[in-house]
Amino acid sequence: MSAPGYAPRAAAAHLLNGVLTEHRLLTDMVNSKDGPLSKLPPQGKARAQSLANDTLRHLGRIDIIIDQFMQKEPPISVRNALRLATCELIVDKIPPHAAVDAVVRLVKNNRQTTRMAGMANAVARRISENGAEIWADLEPTSLPPYLSKPIRKTYGKDVLAAIELAHENGAPIDITLQSQADTDDLVEALEASVLSTGSLRLFKWGQISTMPGFEEGAWWVQDASAAIPVKLLGDVAGKTVLDVCAAPGGKTMQLAAAGAKVTAIDLSKYRMERVQENLTRTKLSANLVVADVLTYTPDQPVDAVLLDAPCSATGTIRRHPDLPYAKAELTLQPVLDLQKQMLNRAASWLKTGGEMVYCTCSLLPSEGEDQVEQFLASHPDFEQVAIVAKDHGLLPEWIDANGAMRLRPDFWADRGGMDGFYAAILKKHA
Repeated sequence: MSAPGYAPRAAAAHLLNGVLTEHRLLTDMVNSKDGPLSKLPPQGKARAQSLANDTLRHLGRIDIIIDQFMQKEPPISVRNALRLATCELIVDKIPPHAAVDAVVRLVKNNRQTTRMAGMANAVARRISENGAEIWADLEPTSLPPYLSKPIRKTYGKDVLAAIELAHENGAPIDITLQSQADTDDLVEALEASVLSTGSLRLFKWGQISTMPGFEEGAWWVQDASAAIPVKLLGDVAGKTVLDVCAAPGGKTMQLAAAGAKVTAIDLSKYRMERVQENLTRTKLSANLVVADVLTYTPDQPVDAVLLDAPCSATGTIRRHPDLPYAKAELTLQPVLDLQKQMLNRAASWLKTGGEMVYCTCSLLPSEGEDQVEQFLASHPDFEQVAIVAKDHGLLPEWIDANGAMRLRPDFWADRGGMDGFYAAILKKHA
């Protein structure tokens, strides 16, 4: 019989292997009906995902510590078992006997590595005795060169170091309220703090679905950065708004709660099912369309468009530490071409006087500032509208010289950071 807690650790090992060996995304594996977590109860799933996330978040430091006590490179499954144990010992600070027992079981239960169980036991014990002291002297985990080089070129080495620290610190949970009238009650019930942008931030949480107000649809999880673009559209009550690339639906719910006549468009039927589930829970309504944006045409011109375009997602690594390892290089041209096509397409849907917010959760100017500059150069019937920082709870330095919003993970460092995000307002005139 497996020891208590063994199954989540075994599942976490499968998740690590999927990311680091097969270059798969954690989200895909976690949501897979026959994936590593499919047979675990909710608590076990949460533990396995949390352990895999924390291990990836600190992988650089973890590997340096393991290498202090290894004479030669072990098979990847053994290294992954030791990685999980190191994370549990140093990050989670669980009792050494539990972490050591788990790594021995993981190694022993693999026919190809059974003979290495003794070695894994010895290494794990030495890490439990000396790892914490070594850890304290190590820098946060570095981004792989294919990501660190463009970020350093754009922002400089000091900002790169601050972003890497933000990634290792992870992320609290931000929520968006359906009604601001519930703010005081939910702040007390959830022990939350109110951010200047209007989101609530949680530093303590349990199973999301059991938390006060969730089942009633009073709120939904949405990073504070991701909640800002909808607000840039201003008062949308009664207006027709297209939410492009809408899944999982946070912005759709924001628009619906603000009284917009919103049509949500997404290419994925599966992801759109999640949008419908969220709308049902919150008792909000929107017109959902599963379609390719590049061939879709609305029945008539609309008042506003929110285009949260597909991108490298380089701004979300603090919440998705698997992203740097799911790829071996940064291949941007296909997504840049898609962003350009989507911008051109969405522009044709607007009424004269209508506004479009273009945004991406990317840190790279090629997916933000450069796209908007190129769009304006080829669309003389559009102008960029400057974002007023104080109107949205932003700091003035978060608005660039052209009036666009540029957020980074190291902003609000003393309050848990934020996702990297870019957003610009584009207005159609005669």
